[in-house]
Amino acid sequence: MVLPTPPPPAPPHPHPRAPVKYLFLFFFPTRTDNEMVSSLALQMSLYFNTYFFPLWWVSSIMMLQMKYSILPDYYKFIVVTIIILITLIEAIRLYLGYMGNLQEKVPELAGFWLLSLLLQLPLILFLLFNEGLTNLPLEKAVHIIFTIFLTFQVVSAFLTLRKMVNQLATRFHLQDFDRLSASRGDMRRVRSCIEEI
Repeated sequence: MVLPTPPPPAPPHPHPRAPVKYLFLFFFPTRTDNEMVSSLALQMSLYFNTYFFPLWWVSSIMMLQMKYSILPDYYKFIVVTIIILITLIEAIRLYLGYMGNLQEKVPELAGFWLLSLLLQLPLILFLLFNEGLTNLPLEKAVHIIFTIFLTFQVVSAFLTLRKMVNQLATRFHLQDFDRLSASRGDMRRVRSCIEEI
């Protein structure tokens, strides 16, 4: 009596959740890993800001020297302190903006955004709108231009940050999904090997 031969092993089936992954990618397309998410508008603004800032600094120092004798003592101290703070913060802020935008680093770009929104913008607005400082026309003009730069950079940095964070989150979820799919496939292979034994 001849024993029947067992059927040939079934071809390996794709992972049962693979269609879910492709359906997810269809409805939520992701960028490729090498696609740039940095903002050209933000980078151009940072570039022009690096050339405008020395002009702002020289004109602010010249206007301060012209009106220094008519300012009260407390305004003298406040204006000098604000100009020193703005100079130091601006160097750090522009460096963080360049690094965060060009290299797509979220912490640096977030630092740039926070420095712009919480420190630079209020200081410039104080210099622009405080009537006790007796602003001269050139001073008002350069403060307005600097405020426009800062406002544009705050908005564009926020949008760029949101885009970068969304891309990183999507990449993380896809890697996590792939890792879970691979571990489930390994578990099935182990079970089939145990059943064969």
